[in-house]
Amino acid sequence: MSRFFTQGDSSSESSSGDEESLYGGDEDMEEKASGSEDESSSGDTDEDDSSSDGGDKTGVNKFLRDQESSEESEDEEKVTIVRSAKDKRLEELEGVVKLIDNAKKIGDWSSISTEFDKLNRQVTKVAAQEKLPKVYVKTIAELEDFMNDTIAMQKVSTKKMNATNARGLNAMKQKIKRNNRDHATEIEKYRADKEEYMMSEEDEEVQPVEKTKKPKAVYTDGLDVGDDEGFATVGRGGKTLQYTPESILKYLRTIIESRGKKNTDRAEQIRIMEKLLEVATTPYQTIRVLLTIISTRFDLTTSTSSNYMSQEQWKLAEHEYSKLLQMLEDNRSMVVVENAEEWEDDEKPPQPAAGELLKIPGSIVSIAERLDDELTRSLQHIDPHTAEYIERLSDEQALYSNTLRGLIYIEDLQKNEKLETPQDSANRMVMRRLEHIYFKPSQVVTILEETAWKAIPSELDSKITPRSSSKDVATLVQVLCTYLFIHSADIIRARAYLCQVYYFALHDQYYRARDMLLMSHLQETISNFNINTQILFNRTLVQVGLCAFRANLVYESQNTLQEICGSGRQKELLAQGVMIQRYSQVTPEQEKLERQRQLPFHMHINLELLECVYLTCSMLLEVPLLAQTGSSPDVKKRHISKTYRRLLEFHERQVFTGPPENTRDHVMQASRALAAGEWKKAADLINSIKIWELMADSDKIKNMLSEQIQEEGLRTYLFTYAPFYDTLAVDTLASMFDLNERKVAAIVSKMIAHEELAAALDQVNSAIIFRKGVELSRLQSLALTLSDKASGLIEANERTLEQRTQGTANAFERQGAQGGRGGRGGRGGRGGQRTDRGGSRTRGGQQFGGGALGGAIKA
Repeated sequence: MSRFFTQGDSSSESSSGDEESLYGGDEDMEEKASGSEDESSSGDTDEDDSSSDGGDKTGVNKFLRDQESSEESEDEEKVTIVRSAKDKRLEELEGVVKLIDNAKKIGDWSSISTEFDKLNRQVTKVAAQEKLPKVYVKTIAELEDFMNDTIAMQKVSTKKMNATNARGLNAMKQKIKRNNRDHATEIEKYRADKEEYMMSEEDEEVQPVEKTKKPKAVYTDGLDVGDDEGFATVGRGGKTLQYTPESILKYLRTIIESRGKKNTDRAEQIRIMEKLLEVATTPYQTIRVLLTIISTRFDLTTSTSSNYMSQEQWKLAEHEYSKLLQMLEDNRSMVVVENAEEWEDDEKPPQPAAGELLKIPGSIVSIAERLDDELTRSLQHIDPHTAEYIERLSDEQALYSNTLRGLIYIEDLQKNEKLETPQDSANRMVMRRLEHIYFKPSQVVTILEETAWKAIPSELDSKITPRSSSKDVATLVQVLCTYLFIHSADIIRARAYLCQVYYFALHDQYYRARDMLLMSHLQETISNFNINTQILFNRTLVQVGLCAFRANLVYESQNTLQEICGSGRQKELLAQGVMIQRYSQVTPEQEKLERQRQLPFHMHINLELLECVYLTCSMLLEVPLLAQTGSSPDVKKRHISKTYRRLLEFHERQVFTGPPENTRDHVMQASRALAAGEWKKAADLINSIKIWELMADSDKIKNMLSEQIQEEGLRTYLFTYAPFYDTLAVDTLASMFDLNERKVAAIVSKMIAHEELAAALDQVNSAIIFRKGVELSRLQSLALTLSDKASGLIEANERTLEQRTQGTANAFERQGAQGGRGGRGGRGGRGGQRTDRGGSRTRGGQQFGGGALGGAIKA
């Protein structure tokens, strides 16, 4: 018996009549189906099916289709269409073509440009395995015609295209021009007979392309284009890359277009261009490859984790730059200028007309500047106390030679008026050359110049600085600065001023440096310049101060160095270190910029020497001033150097002072000895500072300091002990301070003339006569100081009162006798008369509260 009858229940039996009427015609088919299901399925499968249906189905319900089973059967009936990769790519291609057609209808050139790039990427995939799709040929041909029509309409139309579409149109003009040049043959076939060209596609039989896996490296016997041992370079698709002179421009265009894109292997590009340089046959190809490979080497720095260019890459770039200048000097018909147009045809090189120059786009100046910046950046990161720094610094000679050679090339370009070479190019090269020599001693600059001119061919000469004038360094600096004064403006001119002032100060020409710095008025406008120029100004100011010290001008030196050294931020202001403060609000980006502005170590000014000069000058000025204000309270107290005063007070507060260990200790102990009249001890302490050995003519500096200490010791002694003398012989002072009598008389006369000393000089008896009654005793000085402070306090109170009363006259004077402070009325005047509750008060009474400043004053 069938399962249909044996497993039926009441629900199935009750509905059996209906089911038979519905499915009577198909009963035999259902029984066959149920029988086959019994044979093919096991009991476990039945249980799983029934449980998955959500309930037990018995009887005829088991053979009825519900909603879920009908959906599953529909899915089973669907036929999966398998399409080849070629068909998928063609569909994608047609989809992009439709988007381009839609954009053409509304004139959206921005969308056309975007979709055109996508179309070319998809065609590259299709064309790698088959011939070029004819849909693509039709699209690019119609797009070129549409572009030409749009350009023609724009010329006669009064309505201008918006900026976005105009940019898209200009971009498409270049893209279509380059792209259609490669497919010119197919486009001509299409335009000859459009319908025949498109119909022929259906007749062509598509032959399957057998995919063969090509090895990554192919061993070729005797092949020269590959690496060593017969291996050739393999590109995408397994094709062997062969570098020929005809393919150089195509490779260069591919490399240039990939600049700035992600996942670009720049090292591989450099290797390719090195091989292209080997196979280049014409000067034009060599120049183009050199310009591209130098730029790519600079790009290699930005992609690496280090912040500077490696020495190996820098030397290769410098060598290629030198080779580029050599090629341009040998081929005068070709010039590298910034305003040249890009040559679009990669198949053949440009052919200029007879008598015309071939302009190649590029910048000789920018390459020289980038080489200079990369050398400076590497010197910033190398430890200056190692041999590596000295080795790296030796590369400056080659860079300076190429900078000079590049300047000569720019001068040659300026002679040709047709090229319209901007003056800024020459200014930048002259400025770079000046920045290499302004801070160096003349002996070093002489060697640098001689070596540079030897490396340059003898037939080349500079119009700005001829070979003959390179031996005199002062004339060279003067000529370079004068050239920039005349031809440049703003920042470059200001930097040239500062470089020349720095050079004068470095070579002990103080008055020329001072006058030039004052005439430039840069101290008034330096805050408007960039930070690098402000750093150069600070360096120049410090060098002028050191020059004044070497010239025995103590006051001028201290006054010049006060602004830099008095701030306590010498490192930061001179770009010789980053001051990391505890509570500073410096962001990481600002700190990074600050570190990038740091000067290389060989350009540093010795900060310890700078501090020693500043403190020594402050000592020679402050110690006599302290003695003068201590004995003459009429002299208003003033400070010359607050930094020095603070250090001196800290030193005097110390209970125990050991032997001096550093520069500050030497100066502070010398100050105390000088104030006590022990000038010899002060001179010994100052001269024992070892930092003086770093200055030229250190013995001369020490003798100058000893003489200054003798003179200031004499002045300090007279200021301190003048109240205790009636007369004082000049020869006594001369023997005390080891000075001749004429020098002592000159110093005393100067003090009397400036009203610093209340005395008269008796030239007959050779003595100093002090005027009594002028100098005060210690008690009198303290009494006068107390009275001055009391009078100052009274004036302050009066000013406060006037401000609170707003200048009201007679504010505290009582009007009428009643309500006075005296008597029983006391402070508010209780004896005052009162009126009725609603009336006003009479005079006296509580009319005046008194006490506080203007607290109850009535207008």
